[in-house]
Parts: sequence; structure tokens; C-alpha cells
Amino acid sequence: MTLNARIEQIIGPAIETMGFDLVRIQIMGQKRLKLQVMIEHLDGTTITVDNCANVSRAVSAILDVEDPIKGEYTLEVGSPGIDRPLVKPDDFNRFVGLEAKVELARLLNGCKRFRGRLAGYAAGEVRILVEGEEVTLPFEDIHSAKLVLTDDLLAASAERTDIRR
Repeated sequence: MTLNARIEQIIGPAIETMGFDLVRIQIMGQKRLKLQVMIEHLDGTTITVDNCANVSRAVSAILDVEDPIKGEYTLEVGSPGIDRPLVKPDDFNRFVGLEAKVELARLLNGCKRFRGRLAGYAAGEVRILVEGEEVTLPFEDIHSAKLVLTDDLLAASAERTDIRR
């Protein structure tokens, strides 16, 4: 089990109990490690600084007891932002129709980087429309993926905000 997976296993249930979804865990740095924890509300409402502080305190207490990271590190809790990373298979269905950048860990038909409109996820594959052509990407080969800040994304975000009010 990777360190990221272990940390997710340790802190995930507490974060969900607090009403949040764990978007991503990332460990960065070499000399001075930073543990980045991205959260979003389960109900889709906007994350506040107080939300981040509350999750940070809870996660810090859990990690102090479990101690999965040896040595010193900085804990950073935040929201994924509007141009959020796409990490889980469901993310690719949730944001169908929006533009995304996807980078693969290995070449597919001579390319590693793809940019286009998301067409969904099924059976271990992400579908994306690149210049009008549907391309199928193996989910297991995705190194990174994120939404692209466009007028469509801003409009979709504003729509979700209006619905929550």
C-alpha cells in the first residue's frame, strides 16, 4: 500500500463524518515534506477557511496518533478550486461536457497529453472529445487530469452556486 493510500485510509472516514469528500492527498517535497489534503463538501457547497481549519485540526490529531509520515512535514488543507483535479473515475462523469487536460504516464498513439471535452468514464476508460474525435484513455494510465478554466466551467460553477442558495 502506498503512503498516500495509507493516509487516505487513516483520515478518510473522519473527513467524511465531518461532511466532506476527500478529493486528493498529495505529498510534495524532499527535504521538507508537505502533505496536501484537498476536500470539498459532500453537498457541493463552497469550502470556507473555517472548514479547512476544522479539518486540519482533526486530521492533525489523527496523524499524530497514527504517525504514517516519519519526520517533520507541513499539513495543508484546502479546496480543489474551480479548475479542480480529476482524480476518481466518478469525476470524469460528474464533469461531462467540460474541458479538461489529461496527461498519461505513457504514450498512447504517440501522445501523452490530451485536451478536450469530457465524455465520461466507463469500464476503466475515460472518454474525451479532442477536436471532435472521441479518444479513449485507460484510467490506470492517467498521470494527472484537471478541469480547464473556461467560460463553460465558470457558468457551470455559477449554476451550482445558484442552486445551493
